[in-house]
Amino acid sequence: MTAAPALAWQEAVITRIEQRTPRVKSFFLRVPVARHEAGQHVDVRLTAADGYTAQRSYSIASVPGDDTIELVLERLEDGEVSTFLHDVAVPGDAIELRGPIGGHFIWRPELGGPLLLVAGGSGVVPLMSILRARAASGSDTEALLVYSARTWDELIFRDELMEMAREDPRFALMITTTRELPRRPGDLNARLDAERLRSILMTWGRVPEHVYVCGSTAFVEVVTRALMTDGIAAERVRTERYGGSA
Repeated sequence: MTAAPALAWQEAVITRIEQRTPRVKSFFLRVPVARHEAGQHVDVRLTAADGYTAQRSYSIASVPGDDTIELVLERLEDGEVSTFLHDVAVPGDAIELRGPIGGHFIWRPELGGPLLLVAGGSGVVPLMSILRARAASGSDTEALLVYSARTWDELIFRDELMEMAREDPRFALMITTTRELPRRPGDLNARLDAERLRSILMTWGRVPEHVYVCGSTAFVEVVTRALMTDGIAAERVRTERYGGSA
């Protein structure tokens, strides 16, 4: 089948839905799109019977080359798209989608590292695609994920990430929960700031060649300012904020 143009709206079919956290679900979609790259996103559009449309952008969590793509949605009370997909959608339903989109926030195995990934909340989603791409390629790139969430139960992909860290000595995972005490030795109960990031990087003992930061605007600004204060060049840092494309 010939792939549709990346920005053409097309029909995607939900093949599976998986609960990730109390407020987050993964939606697995079969879609005839061009192969995505780790770090890209898609646009999703819902159209009501009266013609009203709602559109949002969501990062892709799956590894490039999968037969389906995985989108991870937090249920927001005022989110027109997220509430419909969480409360109404079932496997077999079709939705409109376009993409993959984005050329700045991508990582390929040939880029190497060391690789520093910093996520706030659902900002872990595109970073998960990067980590899965790294694992699938057999890359020996040194990588560290610093992942901040409010609580242990709100850590998306928690078990998969911890399994990665156990099995791969070249991958390090630092978790910080801001509203409860840590569950693992060495993890933090604090918001990320310049001092804590400096301490984490000193413990890791690597100078990152590529840095990817994803989260809310406030989170991204704090993290990138702290990293640059510590001498990491701006051209090494790529950022993605909640909201995706316009």
